Amino acid sequence: MISAQHIDKSFGTLKVLKDICFEAADAEVVSIVGASGAGKSTLLQILGSLSSPDAGKVLIDGVDIYSLSDREMSEFRNRRIGFVFQAHNLLPEFTALENVMIPALIAHKSRREAATKAEQLLRELGLGERLTHKPSQLSGGEQQRVAVARALINDPSVLFADEPSGNLDSKTKTELHQLFFDLRDKHGITIIIVTHDRELAELSDRALEMKDGRFI
Repeated sequence: MISAQHIDKSFGTLKVLKDICFEAADAEVVSIVGASGAGKSTLLQILGSLSSPDAGKVLIDGVDIYSLSDREMSEFRNRRIGFVFQAHNLLPEFTALENVMIPALIAHKSRREAATKAEQLLRELGLGERLTHKPSQLSGGEQQRVAVARALINDPSVLFADEPSGNLDSKTKTELHQLFFDLRDKHGITIIIVTHDRELAELSDRALEMKDGRFI
């Protein structure tokens, strides 16, 4: 599903990624661990089309994403890639349902279709009683589940998660970790997780460790 070939990335004189090669199979859950500054989040952003590499290429489901035009890239990202971050990035003025609907509306789906799919996902994630609640009325774990539903609304091929449980208590964190594997089993989605959490990494199909811009 994902193939990254000889990825380099520098910021000024600091080389953050050094000849990285990476692959993930269809419906595989891969965790990337390592100390702060190892290059994990930079790699995730490049794999997810949010930051371009200085050298190398990234293919998702056979598509060379950095050969796409800006418009093609935006459309590909919207329809094929989902993101979950440590910060939930929910829009405070909108309800849970409306937050989840936004990527579907951007993809030109009808409001009715977007609302139906958003409600289905939120109910699947245990938030059927929270559809009309705004983010300030939700717990941290509930907000993260809304963010997961939003990432899934367009049926992406790949879900990228950057420290998704970093702000959660241990019980909620365990529930979120299990959720990722349930989603993989139900939706057949490839999931790439950057985390400091060794427990989550050990649950994954594979765990890779980065140090100084390389896999070790």
